[in-house]
Formats: sequence, C-alpha cells, structure tokens
Amino acid sequence: MDNSFENAKKDASSPAFSTKIINTPFAKPDVHGAINLPIYRNAAFEFADSKAIEEAFVFRRDQHTYSRISNPTVTNLEDKIRSASGAETVMTMASGMAAISNTFMTIAYAGCNIVSSPHLFGNTFSLLNTTLSQFGVEPRFVDTNNLTEIASAIDENTCAFFAELITNPHLEVANLPEIAKILRKKNVPMIIDTTVIPWCGLDFHKTGIDIEIVSTTKYISGGATSIGGAILDYGTFDWGRNKKLNGLPPVKGMSKFALKLRSEIGRNLGACMNPDTAYMQSLGMETLQLRYERMSQTAYDLAVYLSAHPKIRKVNYPKLPTSPYKAISDELFIGNPGAMFTINLQSKQDCYSFMNALQVIRRATNLFDNKTLAIHPESTIYGTFSAEMKKVMGIEDDLIRFSVGLEAREDLIRDIETGLNAF
Repeated sequence: MDNSFENAKKDASSPAFSTKIINTPFAKPDVHGAINLPIYRNAAFEFADSKAIEEAFVFRRDQHTYSRISNPTVTNLEDKIRSASGAETVMTMASGMAAISNTFMTIAYAGCNIVSSPHLFGNTFSLLNTTLSQFGVEPRFVDTNNLTEIASAIDENTCAFFAELITNPHLEVANLPEIAKILRKKNVPMIIDTTVIPWCGLDFHKTGIDIEIVSTTKYISGGATSIGGAILDYGTFDWGRNKKLNGLPPVKGMSKFALKLRSEIGRNLGACMNPDTAYMQSLGMETLQLRYERMSQTAYDLAVYLSAHPKIRKVNYPKLPTSPYKAISDELFIGNPGAMFTINLQSKQDCYSFMNALQVIRRATNLFDNKTLAIHPESTIYGTFSAEMKKVMGIEDDLIRFSVGLEAREDLIRDIETGLNAF
C-alpha cells in the first residue's frame, strides 16, 4: 500500500521541494495580485525622501535603489533559490562564469592561493590558471582523490578549496565529506560548483559545502531559455579568518563574504542578472524537479544500455558499477546522479562520424536543455588549449559528452544507434 499520503500528513510542517519553490512568497504583495511576480525592467526606484534613500544605500532599509544592485524580479528568483537550497544568502549573476569570478574576486588577494583540481570546465580552468594568476593569485592543482595531496597543498595563504561536484566532462566525484574534515581543521572554506546536480538531487548536509556556485543556465532556466548564475552562502564559514574580509563590520543576516560580494564586488564588476532572465528562470525553477528526475533517469537508462555496445570503448556515468565513484555517488546523490554521461569511441574520427549522423540529438554546447545535446569537448570547449594542457586537464580526443533532455528514451536509443552505424 502507498503510504505517501499518510507521510505527507505527518510532515505537513515541512513542505516538499517543489511546494517550497512554487509557494515562495513575494517580498511585497503585488499591487494587482499577480501570481507570478511581474518583470521590473526599470533601472531606478523612487524614494519618498532623502533619508529613505540614504538608509537604503547603506543597508539600513530593505528597498531597491538601482537594478545593477538589486531588482524585485531578480530578488524573487534569489528567494526561490534560497527556499530550494536552504542557503543563508543568494546573489544571482549574469552567467555561471560571472558567479565563479565574482566569488573569487570577493575572497582572493595577491599572494593567496586556491587549491583545486585541474579537471575543470575549460573557462573555469583558464580563470584560475591565467586570469587570476595575473593578479598574483596562485592556483594549486591537486588530485582531489588524494586527501594527503590536498592537505599538503594548503597553507596559511590558502583562501579556498574549489572543485566541481561532478567534473565536466570527466565525471569524477570528489569525496567531499572527507575533504571537508581537512578543510575544517585548516580553516579553509569549501567552494563547490554544483551545476550538474540541482538541490533536489543532492544530500547537501553530507557535503560540507560553504559556498555553492551554480550556472542557472542549466537545469534552472527550464530549457536553456537564458544565461545566468548564482552564488549561495550557507553561513557555515567564519570569514573573519580571511585576510581580505576580516576587517569588515558585522551586518545582521549577512556574512562578511555576502557583505563584500553584494556591497562592493557585485556593484563594481556589474555582472548583474537581467530581470527578464530572472523571470524566465523563476518559471523554470517551478518545474526543476520534474525535469531533473526525467532527464537523469533517461541518462542512467542510456548509460546502462550502451555499456554493452561493442563499438563503444567506455561509458562513463557515476552510478554504473564500472565507475570508481559509484560508492561516493550513492552516498551524496538522491536518485540518479545527473543527466550527463560520456562515451569513448575508438578515435576522434569515429566521434565525428557518429555526431554527423545524429538526427534527433543536437550537436551543441550547453548542459541540461530540454533537448538532448552531444558535443566533442576536445575539439570545442577545450579546442584552444595546447595538447600539453589538454593532457593536464584530462581531456580525451575520443570522448563524446551527452546532456540528456526530455525526448523519449526509445527515440534517443535509435538515434544513437544510427550514429554508431555510421562508422
């Protein structure tokens, strides 16, 4: 007998994931009673008197001043993300890369270092290895599977440990609970890009994450409607230990990190989210769980089906028994670990022949669109890197990455078989 109704009655005080998102209250009631908060496309907001606008600018009054700083439609999306995640504060950005760069600009300083894996998304690696290093920030790349190596790389100038929850496209899963123990002892914050798994698919309390970075372009946007990013602070790290933040005054309800980010870095760099984007992504949030569960189930089914195919050298998905990350994946993730998987063929030319034959699956970059996408990362996302750097980053030239959408599983299987028959 299905006891879900009885369980729902027992847990009535704690709304379910989708219910919390859909019923996140507006900061202020809409004057017309709109169910969806309207798009506030204006730049500036009027005040009754000089005292009121002064108080708003110095955080003594919770009121919008200028849309580069905050906007009602954008705030509504941030509130929905906070409801979904349980974060203390959320700030949205113009893109996922804007979220990553603003995070590090908030905490990093000349002479500090960031401990990370070299197995990162191409632009993230370039940000650490090239852009930030030109400002005197040292990237220290380590094997995140080696806890001793991580501990040895950390010193008094380490401002953060950074990694991807599941690396793209390697599909490695770091043992975050064990890494968190090391970081707590050394007073270093854990900053994780969790884009590949949304909040409904992650047992967050086991991870030890202090700052979460998300590309809202992916699952949240609801079908790749728009570009965006978000920075989530869980209020779990004492930022007074950071040499750049320790002199900031306390502000109620806002950590030193969030204060620096919102009052200085976010304002000065100007990577604000557009209100039209926030509106579309607020709608996307409402169907997030439904889409994620369908996409990730199809991804798992495809990975299992293709595992025995004679033309495929390797299938990589964290839930497969062949993955070295299955145990930690099962521990951290709820259900299936995301809608991305990869296959290795015999050669780069085989990859091209395969992709050229596809008729349903789109040849395109991006992840977690409603449409299934396939890409050859080595020649595209990492195409501008040297052969030596590709080796450091663990990029193989016979690998194809799939982002699974909402099409019928049977149609995707037929299309993949068409590709495999092309060589």
